[in-house]
Amino acid sequence: MNIVVNSGDSSSIAILPSGFAIVPDCYSDSSRPESGNEGHRGGGRSGSLLTVGFQILVNNLPAAKLTMESVDTVKSLIARTLQGIKSGLQCS
Repeated sequence: MNIVVNSGDSSSIAILPSGFAIVPDCYSDSSRPESGNEGHRGGGRSGSLLTVGFQILVNNLPAAKLTMESVDTVKSLIARTLQGIKSGLQCS
């Protein structure tokens, strides 16, 4: 798994198709401006909801317990993916 995280060959790791979706959060209340957000359109808050899907086989044995190393590696992969999406969208 560490090989994949470091941009190595992923052919030996079972990573099923995954993806992400970005949708508006659909919240806007123009009748009540938020404190400090008066410059935004309509005075209300706006943003997006990001949903990310991953399916990764970290062990070939269905009953095997995950090691902390594999959990940390998956967490790192998710964090780097989210950071890449945010960077691509120029979000903070």
